[in-house]
Amino acid sequence: MTQRAYVIDQMISAKAIAARVEALARDITTHFKGTDKLVVVGLLRGSFVFIADLVRELDLPVEVDFLEASSYGDGMQSSREVRILKDLRGEIAGRDVLVVEDIVDTGFTLHHVKKLLEAREPARLEICALLDKPSRREVPMTATWTGFAIPDEFVVGYGIDFAQRNRNLPFIGKVRFTDDGAA
Repeated sequence: MTQRAYVIDQMISAKAIAARVEALARDITTHFKGTDKLVVVGLLRGSFVFIADLVRELDLPVEVDFLEASSYGDGMQSSREVRILKDLRGEIAGRDVLVVEDIVDTGFTLHHVKKLLEAREPARLEICALLDKPSRREVPMTATWTGFAIPDEFVVGYGIDFAQRNRNLPFIGKVRFTDDGAA
């Protein structure tokens, strides 16, 4: 299979992301003030850059864990079938938990993950998403904190990929295909 030709147009700068991560961390710190230890759960793989920056800004004792769920594979459209590829290592029963997601799109993955984690009876379960595409929502799902609401564009960068490429970009960029003009 040949890779379609595309270019990436910057949508959200690295500077804007850094400022928003600081603001999110202040709000999250205030919300969870007094917790023994906040379990920050990153949804792999797209959240790894965001979670690294976010936990460094939190003024709380934190434990970091990861869960890998997928409904995309290498495609651009959700399969609507959520698979858990890697589960948490630690227990979350009775603990404060913050789920960190890269992007809320259709809502299928986050809805599934939230139900899975709620069944483990955390004391509190909140969600922080870097990006939100409300126009694509098919399942009612909102994050407690959102970095940026974006239009229905296919994006990459800051941990988010297209077929495992472009995760290392320091900004969020919109993918624009050049071979047939499709966006």
